[in-house]
Amino acid sequence: MTDNIAALRLFCRVARTESFTAAGKEISLSQPSVSRIISKLEKDLGAALFVRSTHAVKLTEVGVNYLDRVEGIIASLDEANHLARGDGTLKGRLRVGCATSFAVREIIPRIPEFVDAHPELQIDFVLTDTMQDLIDQAIDVAIRFGELADSTLIARKIGETQRMIVASPAYLEKAGSPKSPSDLASHKIILGPAGRGAQGWKFSKNGKALSVKVDSPVSVTVNEAATAAAVAGMGIITTSYWGCKAELKTGQLVRLFPEWEIGLVSVHAVLAGGRHAKPSAKALTDYLIKSFKN
Repeated sequence: MTDNIAALRLFCRVARTESFTAAGKEISLSQPSVSRIISKLEKDLGAALFVRSTHAVKLTEVGVNYLDRVEGIIASLDEANHLARGDGTLKGRLRVGCATSFAVREIIPRIPEFVDAHPELQIDFVLTDTMQDLIDQAIDVAIRFGELADSTLIARKIGETQRMIVASPAYLEKAGSPKSPSDLASHKIILGPAGRGAQGWKFSKNGKALSVKVDSPVSVTVNEAATAAAVAGMGIITTSYWGCKAELKTGQLVRLFPEWEIGLVSVHAVLAGGRHAKPSAKALTDYLIKSFKN
């Protein structure tokens, strides 16, 4: 029974990584060993689960349907084991997807206590400022900002943060301080993922709405780089409070137009598998919600 479950877990990882080698590395198995286990599983089922090539392995149609059912079974088994232990111990591997800056500044500094409480749990942070696909990247819980486009996702709100406009004192001394959002058109703007938008930057004050179209000689693909560019005096950025909190405290950056609102950004934990989410994903989400309330 245990060997069968191990084979099913391995099947799920091969399906998600599309690689015998990558899946094997996660549990210290060689590529031939993984291939042998999967081949035995296919023989027992009497069906091909993968199409092999020299570059990758892809699920067959049977494999896609099998994965859809097996992952739910594995998640339910993990939940049952977790409850049976009765001591709150979490085991296995938890893959957490998050924007780089938010992970470095807010998530990782908060979780040492969680990690210490679960020494048998391995946490893999998958960091990128682009939208992560929970299925393709085998993400167990993803931290996402803003409105959730997919209403079918199971998500829990962690908190919310103010968006703001900031620049360094050195830049403002050199270029002058803009008096209103309309003045941004004549300033250097650093565009990061948080600042891009076809409609420009939107402001409101006392019921008055204002949209400012911005362009930039410099753009970056991660928000942390945008903050670094602003600190270096290269221009003005928009970011969340969490994305520049440390620099505001030290005076490396100053907030512009505090009387103008540019919106709150909600932060959610999106759980892969919905109600069948891993116990570790649920536990980390509970922990983060409590941490951000304090």
